[in-house]
Amino acid sequence: MSLHRVYKGDFGYITYRKKVAIFRTVICLAITVGIYLTGLFRYGSQKNVMSIIAALGCLPTGWSAVNMIMFIKARACTESDKNRIEACRGGLLIHYDHVITAYDKNFNVSASTVLDKNICCYSSDEDIDEIDCEKHIKKMIAQSGYSSYSIKIFTDIDKFCERLTQLEKLRSDKNIDPVAIEESWIPGTTQTPASILLSISL
Repeated sequence: MSLHRVYKGDFGYITYRKKVAIFRTVICLAITVGIYLTGLFRYGSQKNVMSIIAALGCLPTGWSAVNMIMFIKARACTESDKNRIEACRGGLLIHYDHVITAYDKNFNVSASTVLDKNICCYSSDEDIDEIDCEKHIKKMIAQSGYSSYSIKIFTDIDKFCERLTQLEKLRSDKNIDPVAIEESWIPGTTQTPASILLSISL
């Protein structure tokens, strides 16, 4: 199984994290069971220190299993949608494969872009609550002092691509380089809206 690292915001991130979570969970489970069985065979009883170690090992194993289930349930951006987006993105900054986490639900967002107080996202998840997702994003960026942003979740790839074309024209007319803006961010300073979207995602 290939585990070539894919960073958050890159296409294929959800698939990569799913593989990592499965691999990690299997290893943790094997180690925990191995320690328990070793103690059982060595001492002839489960009342031994190795059983206690195995019990403690259930904690990271359980956490890893929960993480694995979340990524298995997540909906990644498809190759065809990615190709459509790349064809019209121009110089826009595009982040892929978000699983935006809220208190009581998660939102599967296939792609996002931020430009000049516009936050546009595309989701192929037919069950997504666009209004709730927009409200959640607005609330999270407001905590960093960003207000008056237009936030729109698209569930139609054609309409999302039309909006990207409009934003690319705006970017070109105003000579904005969103990629350079992200790359010039200094750790410890206020996060950019695009990086906030990544930070509130799995």
